[in-house]
Formats: sequence, C-alpha cells, structure tokens
Amino acid sequence: MESSVRQIWAAESSADDHSGGKAAFTIGELSREFGVTLRALRFYENKGLISPQRDGLNRLYSRGDRTRLALILKGKKLGFTLSEIRQMIAVEEGTADSKSLALSREKCLEQIELLQKQKAELEEGLSELHRIHAQLATKGTEKDRRTG
Repeated sequence: MESSVRQIWAAESSADDHSGGKAAFTIGELSREFGVTLRALRFYENKGLISPQRDGLNRLYSRGDRTRLALILKGKKLGFTLSEIRQMIAVEEGTADSKSLALSREKCLEQIELLQKQKAELEEGLSELHRIHAQLATKGTEKDRRTG
C-alpha cells in the first residue's frame, strides 16, 4: 500500500496539473468523477478526511481534497479502515510520527496476509465450482445419450 499510496499521490498530482488549472471542485464534480455519492463525500468530510471550503452553502474541494479522496477510495478497495487510511494519508503528507509510520507498515503487511488468504479461499472455491460444473456437464451428456 505504501508504494501504491505514493503512486496515487503522484498520479493525482499529475492529474491536477492537467485539470485545466482548476483549483476547486464542487461536490457534484467529485461525485461524478469518482463515482461516489454526495452522502459519501459528506461522510468523509464529517470524519475529517477531506476539508472543503465553503462558499455560502456550496462546498468547494481543493486539489488536495481530490487527491485524498482518491487515496480514501483506494484504501477502502484494499480493505483498510478509515482510521488506517487517515494514518496513511498523514504519512504521505508528512504529518505522521514514526509510530504512525510503523503502524501503517504493519497494517499493510496484515492486509497483504488477509488478502492472500482470501485469494486462496476464492481459488479453492473456483476449483470446486469447476469440478461440480464438469460433473454436471458429464451427467447431462450421459442423460442426453440415454434419451436420444
């Protein structure tokens, strides 16, 4: 996740350079771009993960908020909690202490182990389904021969 975080950070920073110099994004723009609900964006704001500025009743998200949102969504996809994602963002932004950095590395290793276990279980399930499918196909062919 650590190198992934850096890659996302770099990619989003590069994307910001190509965003037509746009410095602020509305909630609707980010919602459409990332395929998340307005409610999800407000939830991340409530949790302190993104901090839009206010222009009256309108929320205006910065490039940094946009980058953090990309990291939040990637972290969620990889199975991290919002608390763990917050720590990883702090590490990337340079605001984390050494204890948080060590914890982030430990959490990454734990998540790798968990995902590898889930992958093995999925592969086992797929193998079993292939075996069952082959048996059913054989039985169907035998039945067709008997009735045909």
